[in-house]
Amino acid sequence: MFLKIKKIPKVIWSSQKPYDLKPGFLTLFFCCFGLVLFGLGEGLLIVSFTGASPWSVLAQGISLNVNLSIGMITFLISIFVLILWIPLGQKLGIATILNAIIIAVMIDVCIKYVPTPSNYYNQLILAIVSVITVGIGGGIYLVSNLGAGPRDGLMVGLQKKTNLPIALVRATLEITVVSIGWYLGGTVGIGTLLFAFGIGPCVALGLYLVDKIFN
Repeated sequence: MFLKIKKIPKVIWSSQKPYDLKPGFLTLFFCCFGLVLFGLGEGLLIVSFTGASPWSVLAQGISLNVNLSIGMITFLISIFVLILWIPLGQKLGIATILNAIIIAVMIDVCIKYVPTPSNYYNQLILAIVSVITVGIGGGIYLVSNLGAGPRDGLMVGLQKKTNLPIALVRATLEITVVSIGWYLGGTVGIGTLLFAFGIGPCVALGLYLVDKIFN
């Protein structure tokens, strides 16, 4: 069952060296493809107008006080989270840098070019699709084994330290972050709750699907 996954699977295009600075084409392609899906999902959730993802709620809350775009705040949060990697023993990889850049860019692109659905029913559908998209995208780029992004590295590091299921660790992180973001003034809605409780299982589903398709 995918909810019990406790490790990142390896497939034919996974990097043999976790922090390879010269990965193969397929490895880099799937890494970037996964990150584009991840950022797309984050952006779509914002434009669904049902409430942003927990980390975007945090970015919104901070942006209300410092007058920077959500994308820029997201990038700065990524830098801060990297500092939290130190006691967890996580290492930087190509995906770590690509994650911080691609996701921030995709969020701002979605906000600028993707219209909000005209009715709430379609907004809710878009919110559900966005969470699934983030989870599958996250699973794809994690399997590339080029290093985790800031937030996912935190998830992986905590999972290794606690040996708890990935789904539980990720859900706990999201709930904690959204609480802080809400306190700072970020917008919380049904989409936020869908993301907070659904992202853990969706990431696990993404890992499961990649494993089944390529192994």
